[in-house]
Formats: sequence, structure tokens, C-alpha cells
Amino acid sequence: MQDWEAAAQAAVGKKADDVIILNIGEVSTLTGHFVLATGSNSRQTQAIAEAVRGDLRDLGIRPLGIEGMQQGHWILMDYGSFLVHIFSKDKRGFYDLDRLWNNAPRTLVSEAA
Repeated sequence: MQDWEAAAQAAVGKKADDVIILNIGEVSTLTGHFVLATGSNSRQTQAIAEAVRGDLRDLGIRPLGIEGMQQGHWILMDYGSFLVHIFSKDKRGFYDLDRLWNNAPRTLVSEAA
């Protein structure tokens, strides 16, 4: 399992909605992958971020930086070769990274994955 897949599975484990992995590396040099996830409220987005951080830390992977934890509307976790974006429902719709990066190959992540 790749690091970004482990991050996506951690999000799914905390009941995140609409978890997808975008292969950004196919269309940009920004990073390799985006993991996108949605929480129903700020507490859940924060819990999702903590689960991602904890699961990846257990694998020896540490973030370069994390932004937005206090507010919990859009949490950005930078792991260098991939970024994790955890949104509230309204912020995910407003920023619409799914549409912005619609030319990147995507994988829908489910609990069964």
C-alpha cells in the first residue's frame, strides 16, 4: 500500500465522505497525489486529520506541515509527495478541487478497498 492510500484508508476509517485519490503527478509537477476527503463538521474533519497523522506516523511518515486544524473547515496536510485535503461539505463544494483537477486520474476509495 502506498503512503497516500494509507492516508485515504485512515480517512475512510473515520467515516469521511467522498474520499478520492487524484493522481496529480500525471498532469502537474506540484506533487504526486491529492487525497480529498469530506467531514460533516469541524470536529469530524479534525478527527479525520488526527487519524491520518496517527496512522502515517505509525508507518514512520511525518507531515512537512499541517494548516487549518484549529478551524477545521479545510485542513491541508503536506507530506511532500502527496497532499491530504480534508474539507467541510461547504468548503469542498466552494473550492471544488475535484473539478479543478478533473483531468487527473482518480480513484474512489471505499471501506472495502
